[in-house]
Amino acid sequence: MTYTVYDDILTLSLVQEACLLLDVSADVFLKLFGEHFFLFCKQAGYDTMLRTLGGNLIEFIGNLDSLHSYLALSYQEMNAPSFRVEMTDDGKMLLHYYSDRKGLYHIVPGIMEAVAREFFDSKVTMVVLNQSEEDERTGKKEHVVFLVKQTKQGSKTSDQEHSSHKRETLLRKMREQCVSPAGKKHGWDLIRAVVLSEKDAAQKHSTWGEINSSSSSSLHCTFSPSYPNKLWVEEKTFCNAFPFHIVFDEDLKVRQTGVNIQKFLPGLQARDAMLDQWFTIIHPQVTFTIESIRKFINSQFVLKSYKDNHTTLKLRGQMLWMESLGCMLYMCSPKLRSLQELQDVGLHLADLAQHDVTRDLVLLNQQRLAEMELTNQLERKKEELRILSRHLEVEKQKTETLLYAMLPRHIADQLKDGKSVKAGEFEVCTILFSDVVTFTSICAACEPIHIVDMLNSMYSKFDRLTNIHGIYKVETIGDAYMVVGGVPIPTETHAHRVANFALGMRIAAREVTNPVTGKPIQIRVGLHTGPVLAGVVGEKMPRYCLFGDSVNTASRMESHGVPDHIHLSTSTYSKLKDAGFNIQERGQIEVKGKGQMTTYFLLGNPLVSEDSIMGKEVGGPCLYRDDLHSQSKKESDKVPDVKTVRGDTPSDGVFAPDPTRLASITPFAWDITPPYETNENNSEISASNFNSRLCVLF
Repeated sequence: MTYTVYDDILTLSLVQEACLLLDVSADVFLKLFGEHFFLFCKQAGYDTMLRTLGGNLIEFIGNLDSLHSYLALSYQEMNAPSFRVEMTDDGKMLLHYYSDRKGLYHIVPGIMEAVAREFFDSKVTMVVLNQSEEDERTGKKEHVVFLVKQTKQGSKTSDQEHSSHKRETLLRKMREQCVSPAGKKHGWDLIRAVVLSEKDAAQKHSTWGEINSSSSSSLHCTFSPSYPNKLWVEEKTFCNAFPFHIVFDEDLKVRQTGVNIQKFLPGLQARDAMLDQWFTIIHPQVTFTIESIRKFINSQFVLKSYKDNHTTLKLRGQMLWMESLGCMLYMCSPKLRSLQELQDVGLHLADLAQHDVTRDLVLLNQQRLAEMELTNQLERKKEELRILSRHLEVEKQKTETLLYAMLPRHIADQLKDGKSVKAGEFEVCTILFSDVVTFTSICAACEPIHIVDMLNSMYSKFDRLTNIHGIYKVETIGDAYMVVGGVPIPTETHAHRVANFALGMRIAAREVTNPVTGKPIQIRVGLHTGPVLAGVVGEKMPRYCLFGDSVNTASRMESHGVPDHIHLSTSTYSKLKDAGFNIQERGQIEVKGKGQMTTYFLLGNPLVSEDSIMGKEVGGPCLYRDDLHSQSKKESDKVPDVKTVRGDTPSDGVFAPDPTRLASITPFAWDITPPYETNENNSEISASNFNSRLCVLF
């Protein structure tokens, strides 16, 4: 967040983590960050402002504190460092860095080198001469002295050209390694190589020549001002033209003040008034002595008056030392951020001199503060929207998970997009029905909650098996459980999958206890293979349902089955007989609505262990030819290759049923006889009486 203040502990923690990942020292990392921070400020819109700070590096550094003071209008809690340039007698440049934020001074060389290179076409190297802590007004302050060496970049030395060529060669090799599949590097390795190359380059050229007097004159302006012999300004006019100024001597005794300062603080007119009795220094954070002030003479000074009549006045301006008089001139103006502060202090725009830019600054900053507040609100809203979007995505995933549990993925996606889902005809699939033996008796003898617990335990185990064997759960009604293999995603091993699932059901059912007898429950399972018509039925609670005589036949295999046995039709047997399953012929039986049918019992699968069938074997071989894992990954993108009826014209591999053909089908026939009814009268009904292809709807 732009206007949020973050603790330096976070900054130092980020530095430590980055240094660990890059395997470099903190000083190298912070120096590179200094260069990046300068480029970031340029890209953020401060390019022109930075260029106008000074015509050379010394002037640029001397006005950094003024820039920080201006930025403090927008960022009130900004804790900026302070800079001071000192020129020694032998022409060397010393940069004094003051900050109460310890451990960050290595950023300074990176910033200064980038400034000199970008703005002044010169090369700068900085060496730490001294590092200490000074007792300032706010306590311990870090004071670092840098020796600054500056040279023109007009002509490169042979060593510099060699270093540049070597660096380009290194970068070219890194790019080649990044492109070549055989020479790929981890992302952090590449970054680390760049960082180390910067460090080597800095070490090899640390012996650059110092700036001499001739080069110094070429780098700095040689303008020579002229001064009048007499100051043509009246004392009264000066005090009116500069209503906010203070002149004080070496003992901080006030000698002269502007008219508006006298108006606001009349006590300063006293004969022996001391400046430190009325004001305290806010910036720079130094002790209120003439020596400390002269040390930071190039800094912008902010003074704050002690509370008087519940009002506080802040002054901002420049200190000028008058050697002949032994006095300091403080040319200042009120430090104001808005019209509200102007009113709170008790001033008016008329109290500010016509030439004082504070008048314009207050008005402009009033508008800027409104824009900042709007920006801050937008950032907060953006952050809230980002968090809300993340939570919404989590809830969306939960909703989709629930939806995909009710409908096939591609069907659900079509419904979400508002598209109509067309019915599809699957030429071959395997359908399974199961129920609990004596379920009616169990319901009569138990509390409803016991029935719910039993079914929940059983269905949870069955649902897990559907994921293991890659089949689709169609419906559960009471104790009836229906699944299908090969729908909605066709697969060649649909019969094998459903057969193994049936074997797993029988094993899982033995782990569920009958609440009446306390013994394991028994289930009856029936399988049939054949064509079906599949589609979505309903709008309020849409379900993916199967239609066709194959559904009815599979239900009959279950209802005419034997407890704890898996009953197969002839068509399912033909799919499994050569697949290694242990199958026993039951013989011909009378099936209601079908007449005489030859059926079979599935006893087991000697080729696969029970742990594999139950999905408990870790790292075991795949059960089916079409890999289950790759199949599950492609489910969301794969459109079922099915055939439906829409005249003779296919469209996208999915066909809608022809209305004329549906009209010729016998009206829907409902069978409401109990599933376990074996009355001979019911079984005498001929299968020819059920010509409808849509026999059972689940």
